Amino acid sequence: MKILMLTWEYPPRIVGGIARVVHDLSKRLIKDGHEVTVVTYKDGNVPYYENDKGVDVYRVDNYMIHPNNFIDWILQLNFNLASKASEIINKNGKFDVIHAHDWLVANAAKTLKNAYDIPLVSTIHATESGRNAGIHDETQRYINDTEWLLTYESTEVIVNSNYMKGHVQGLFGLPFDKINVIPNGINLNNFNGIDRDYDFRRQYAMDNEKIILYLGRLVYEKGVQHLISAMPKILSNYHDAKLIIAGKGGMLDELKAQANNMGLSNKVYFTGYLSGKQVQKMYKCADVAVFPSTYEPFGIVALEAMLAGVPTVVSDIGGLNEIVDHRVNGMKSYAGNPNSIADSVLSLLFDAGLASNCAKKAKQKVKEEYNWNKIAQDTHYIYEKAICKTMAQRQAEQMAQEKAKKTTKAKNTEKEITNLLSFKKKHAYA
Repeated sequence: MKILMLTWEYPPRIVGGIARVVHDLSKRLIKDGHEVTVVTYKDGNVPYYENDKGVDVYRVDNYMIHPNNFIDWILQLNFNLASKASEIINKNGKFDVIHAHDWLVANAAKTLKNAYDIPLVSTIHATESGRNAGIHDETQRYINDTEWLLTYESTEVIVNSNYMKGHVQGLFGLPFDKINVIPNGINLNNFNGIDRDYDFRRQYAMDNEKIILYLGRLVYEKGVQHLISAMPKILSNYHDAKLIIAGKGGMLDELKAQANNMGLSNKVYFTGYLSGKQVQKMYKCADVAVFPSTYEPFGIVALEAMLAGVPTVVSDIGGLNEIVDHRVNGMKSYAGNPNSIADSVLSLLFDAGLASNCAKKAKQKVKEEYNWNKIAQDTHYIYEKAICKTMAQRQAEQMAQEKAKKTTKAKNTEKEITNLLSFKKKHAYA
């Protein structure tokens, strides 16, 4: 198959989880014998084109004119994504399927689908309504409407959890059988050859301190504020603990102020952005990983922690709720509840047997259920499904046109006969 991936992020540009999903899925599809072309945004000093171990990656600039806001910026980006993809199609021929990732590429995907009559599959990684617990202003409404547009234009829609299937179906009124659940995966070789680096660890905590790790974006729905609020209870029961918060985001200053106001400045450390290698080392240094999201469609960071062998605590919501079985391969806490987060963390800190068993079973589950071999095969099946549906629709349209032509021809013939009989009748009496 010739597959076109449209995404606003692809490594080394990593904004959220989409970049890693597109990267790993594309690599696996290549190994399965498909041709994959990625068209994405050029950020920083990266080439406009590269062959990323078999994946053709084309990057585009945004327009030189300064946009009024983020929505305008995205719209301008879509013009260039569509233009570059059109250039590739005109040079190398049509793709068999377009795979669009989130609303950020919706307009380019719709344009290319209609211009070249190519089946469109979209993955909804998250929704604006879910991120903000509803739609509260016009910007959010525009994004929500664009998400609907993308799902409407798509022949098939992919989501990454059963929770998201119900959420998207209810939000956009999609036919239930149009929505396909395929979880995100993880590269099972991510931590091969990576051991605990004590010199690296000492940059963040003392040897006697247990590291409680949060890694991800610093935004409201990730619930980091609730984890910080859990620290007084954790520290009152287990003094030799330290919270490491790795990542960047709009809430950084607010979270730092929260930690300072709570008197936790010596027990909460903000690392800022970490490179891929630093992330691997950080997981290996952690004693407990915590992902306290209040909204989480999937939760790929939980898979990373579980694969790294770190006992993991997650909220009982969204995709996280489906990944972890409480006290079997991890611990759950009530979403937005610092007291519950503290209890789950303390259970792992005090019970080495529980922590070890959870870590062992978690790694096993990740290897069995979240490997890219299976995920790529399931995705390919959805591509085939979309192509078959599109072909059936074309045939139905063709048959309808032919039927309409025959009906028109029959009506015209009938009209001619009527006119002829009328003429004969009229002139018979003349």
